[in-house]
Amino acid sequence: MKGTPAKVATAASQEAMERVLERAVERANAERATKTGLQSPVLVLNRSFQPVRITTARHAFTLLYLGRARALDGGFDAGFEPVDFVQWSAIAPSADDDFIGTPRGPIRVPRVLILSGYNRVPSAPLRLSRRNVFLRDAFTCQYCGGRPPMRDLNLDHVLPRSRGGKSSWDNLVTSCRTCNVKKGYATPEECGMIPRTKPHRPNWSMALRMAAPSTRYAEWEPFLEGLPD
Repeated sequence: MKGTPAKVATAASQEAMERVLERAVERANAERATKTGLQSPVLVLNRSFQPVRITTARHAFTLLYLGRARALDGGFDAGFEPVDFVQWSAIAPSADDDFIGTPRGPIRVPRVLILSGYNRVPSAPLRLSRRNVFLRDAFTCQYCGGRPPMRDLNLDHVLPRSRGGKSSWDNLVTSCRTCNVKKGYATPEECGMIPRTKPHRPNWSMALRMAAPSTRYAEWEPFLEGLPD
């Protein structure tokens, strides 16, 4: 027995709404996947194959498409081969590759780019911040050597601000709460607590290491392992 027109209309409306929701979920998943791919980190080299920065896949594709950089295909053993955007887009992604979807099919996200017209090594000034000091010090207390959770870390002024110390790279270190309280407003000489590593502004190579994700790609290692300290 067929339902009433009102019930039939209601059922049709529910089915239509379900199809709309399904398409919305599919679009959201596609956008999320694409965003993940375009946010993948890419190592950028100068013409001398020296690392200069880490950028996003979105910016890397822009450089590649405009001809300002080429992607390195292959590995260290096979010999890295610089290829342009047309050549790169013709290479089919493997199961281990990040990729983005395009109307012409998926395109691999490059791991390494080499710039076409840049051959300098940047100074890479790094913004002074709480997290960057923690990164420089490897999340390690510079007084006791402990590595507590990040929530239990503090910034300590080696020369206290009350004694004229500044908030600068060469006067800030990572400390645990216990050492921070123990040191108080004393100078290192007064309390006998000398930082294990002299605080300093990170140079370009240290800044590059700090910018690199904790899990790095194998394609990066031949270029990062030779960085000066």
